[in-house]
Amino acid sequence: MDEAFNPVETIDGDLSRGLVLLCDHARAELPTPYGRLGLAPAEFGRHIAYDIGARAVTLGLAGRLGVPAVLTTYSRLLIDPNRGEDDPTLVMRLSDGTVIPGNHPISAGETAYRIGAFHRPYHDAIDDLIDRALAAGVVPAIFSVHSFTDTWQGRKRDWQVAVLWDADPRFAKPLIGELEAVGGLTVGDNEPYDGALRNDTMYRHCTRRGLAHALIEIRQDLIGDEPGVARWVDLLAPILARLNGLAEIHAVRHFGSRTGPVDDLAQEG
Repeated sequence: MDEAFNPVETIDGDLSRGLVLLCDHARAELPTPYGRLGLAPAEFGRHIAYDIGARAVTLGLAGRLGVPAVLTTYSRLLIDPNRGEDDPTLVMRLSDGTVIPGNHPISAGETAYRIGAFHRPYHDAIDDLIDRALAAGVVPAIFSVHSFTDTWQGRKRDWQVAVLWDADPRFAKPLIGELEAVGGLTVGDNEPYDGALRNDTMYRHCTRRGLAHALIEIRQDLIGDEPGVARWVDLLAPILARLNGLAEIHAVRHFGSRTGPVDDLAQEG
């Protein structure tokens, strides 16, 4: 396999500031041996391959706020880091009407290989960053950046931005309030997606540990170019700086999950 391919991009920052940024679907690249998974090149410019604009926003916020970030370097078509290892959509065979030949069929051995080579290193890097913060006496809040399409199945989506969350409201609810106060924005509260997804990135690293967190979804047509990215970095950076000053988001507190009982790690804090 491609020995030179690093599945994780890490951005250094000041852990003492108590904020960690994540980007699950940052890029559309694949390791060389996988080619294009049998797809036309144009498919890798679509949302099925990555979250358009999300990496640029994440890097902009990390630089502006001086905080660390962890990002993937591979396409979600290879394996989706925002899914649990047992999730049936971990390796997509069909995405928004497109069949992925390189994933259909896929053996159990190949799935296990992709988990070990690409999926776990990303989550290990997140765990390492959180562990280092906690060891230094800092309880970090986690902010994850995603983007969504402006239309879905022929219907226009009116939200410009959305905040997804499960049962812990400490970061998500104030963030929604800040975005609504901007004016001119239609803000989704667990729309167009629900943030309660068992064993996704937020569940794995935040719900189980009792860490405050929020996942933002920005509409892709708003961050598809440099001016759009700059506008959203300018908008979000001061909001995040204000929210990061809330004492309640820097404490370990377990809220459980709307998906059902949380496993033992949730009891260790």
